[in-house]
Amino acid sequence: MGYGRLGSAEPRSGLPNEEEDNYPATSTSTAKRSRLKIFLLLSVTLIIASAVSAALVLTLRPKSSTHSSNQPRLKPTLAITTTCSKTRFPTLCINSLLDFPGAVSASEQDLVHISVNMTLQRFGRALYVTSEVGNLHMDQHERAAYDDCLELLDDAVYHLSKSLLSVTGEQQAAGSTQDVMTWLSSALTNQDTCADGLSEVKGSVKDQVVQRLTDLSELVSNCLAIYAAATGGDDFSGIPIQNRRRLMSSSSSTNSGRRFPTWVSRRDRRLLDVPITAMQVDIVVSQDGNGTVKTISEAIKRSPEYSNRRTIIYVKAGKYEENNLKVGRKKTNLMFIGDGKGKTVISGGMSVFNNMTTFHTASFAATGAGFIARDITFENWAGPAKHQAVALRIGADHSVIYRSSIIGYQDTLYVHSNRQFFRECDVYGTVDFIFGNAAVVFQNCSLYARKPMPFQKNTITAQNRKDPNQNTGISIHACKIQAAGDLQASNVSFDTYLGRPWKLYSRTVYMQSYLGSLVHPRGWLEWNTTFALDTLYYGEYMNTGPGAGLGGRVKWPGYHVINSTEDAGKFTVAQFIYGSSWLPSTGVAFLAGLSL
Repeated sequence: MGYGRLGSAEPRSGLPNEEEDNYPATSTSTAKRSRLKIFLLLSVTLIIASAVSAALVLTLRPKSSTHSSNQPRLKPTLAITTTCSKTRFPTLCINSLLDFPGAVSASEQDLVHISVNMTLQRFGRALYVTSEVGNLHMDQHERAAYDDCLELLDDAVYHLSKSLLSVTGEQQAAGSTQDVMTWLSSALTNQDTCADGLSEVKGSVKDQVVQRLTDLSELVSNCLAIYAAATGGDDFSGIPIQNRRRLMSSSSSTNSGRRFPTWVSRRDRRLLDVPITAMQVDIVVSQDGNGTVKTISEAIKRSPEYSNRRTIIYVKAGKYEENNLKVGRKKTNLMFIGDGKGKTVISGGMSVFNNMTTFHTASFAATGAGFIARDITFENWAGPAKHQAVALRIGADHSVIYRSSIIGYQDTLYVHSNRQFFRECDVYGTVDFIFGNAAVVFQNCSLYARKPMPFQKNTITAQNRKDPNQNTGISIHACKIQAAGDLQASNVSFDTYLGRPWKLYSRTVYMQSYLGSLVHPRGWLEWNTTFALDTLYYGEYMNTGPGAGLGGRVKWPGYHVINSTEDAGKFTVAQFIYGSSWLPSTGVAFLAGLSL
């Protein structure tokens, strides 16, 4: 996710502006409709939050708790002081809880769900007041950053709402500890992405939006810390990984010999292996008019919202370039199946040179939970000179990308947030070409470094974990790291590194993978001098190949040669992203532990 040339951290605003400012300002009527939509959404969300809050207040607040505004400010109780001492921003924690009904009478246990409730309501208000400036004039880049923030705040409110329902037990199918950790981590990542986008632009609208988002990142960080401490997860080098569960060692096989857990149904085991001709699909996309629709955007539009049933969309061979395709949060459990890598191609050429945020450049994006893609190529053809240009962005929880190719240069694959699994995929790029803050495992994949621009260095990953309590990171397991054809044929030598730290608590591991000779002996690259070198977690475990030698590796405090199978196991599918039965139910073959 680099800014400009590799090794620098200059803001994107320093890039040349080569495009016309032709992004239309939102009309007043459109802005009003948008605000009404957000208001209705928030009304439902905050009614839920208020109902929970009211129940807590009736339970926790003493009868004499009413007081006038002239009364002196309440002093923090021992429970509040103890709870807030576990956070990174204790003063804000104390002040925000003192202002929330019922907190001064609450126990430490009660303060867990009160902190989630309070954070949700603050995010909800921020989303509504931010929507109020949508009718103001903005240039194209400013509009992109603003739209990103609205989308990201909306998603954060959704994830905080789910967290609240889970921690208060108000929902019958409440999420597990790992679910709540994931949703809170995602809300923090969303706010961080919004702030990153705003940092790239200038103008009065930006200033107004920033004012409306004050303290949100710190509030959700505190909420995450309080919840992590209360659930008492296993701590691994300062990294809480909650809810340890091992998969059953027994397995069954399909006709192709692939191994699956025994408790995966026959239908689900077959789902991602059977030929498309043997499947019952819901929507067929064909450019020649012989399908249900001609475009992918129309297929997405026709798909049901918040569906618990798998909707299968078959995209026939062809090159589809429809500009910023997106499976939104409401489009759940969509499965896209193509005719194979290089045959079904979803393409785009947007980059930051189009006055877009990196988040906005994705050729295809998915945030609807349960998203699956199989046998498809996603590409961004903008080229290395256009810097950040995303081919695929995933923020969908419980998402799977299978037997697909993701092709680009800088910032090819944005693994933005939530839990993700990539199996038997090819990823091509140059600078930071796998980046983001999901909890993601790559298994049996091939990662190809391409020829970058002169004087650039290749970095495979740029993980941006911002907070020590986020249960996120990149795990690369049983993969191959190799040079693409253009890099192999180059007469110029380009250094390639396993990764560099985009944010303070960056976390990436390579396990039991083949590292080609292209990998620099130091292995890892600094982002900016000493930034994050003692707070990151970078690890290597039992890798092979000419680039796997450990003798010349960096000596950073946060770099680890993992020698323990127990420590390595914490980054496997079974422990790092499993959490529930979501992955087996997709039917994708996967290795649960370390055994190859």
